[in-house]
Amino acid sequence: MRTTLRALESFENLLMRRGHETARRNAWTAVLEDRRRAVARTEAQRVLEAAADRRPAAT
Repeated sequence: MRTTLRALESFENLLMRRGHETARRNAWTAVLEDRRRAVARTEAQRVLEAAADRRPAAT
């Protein structure tokens, strides 16, 4: 009985470890995507500001 329990505990630990690895990988992917969006947002802001500076002043 103890051997079966230990085997089940080992299997559970293996599954949990894989789940944690997947969660960590998903979190890291989200961080990288957030960084990519931040760079794109900064670039868009620069383009908009440059376009606004080139417009003639209203009279």
